[in-house]
Amino acid sequence: MIKVKRLNGKEFVINSDLIEFVEETPDTVITLTTGRKVVVQEPIDDIIDKVIAFKSKNIQYIKR
Repeated sequence: MIKVKRLNGKEFVINSDLIEFVEETPDTVITLTTGRKVVVQEPIDDIIDKVIAFKSKNIQYIKR
C-alpha cells in the first residue's frame, strides 16, 4: 500500500499491486487493474519511488 493525496489534499492509500499504469495529463492519473482511475497530486516519479520503497520493505521483511 502506498499513501497518495487527491487533488483536494485528502490522503488515502492505494494497493500498489493493483496499479496498471500511471500517466500525467497534466495531472497524475493512476489506473488500476480494476479499471478505476484516480487523480493524485504526486508526480509520476514520486509514485514510482513510493512503490519501490514499499516493495523493498516487503522483500526485506520476507528475508528475515
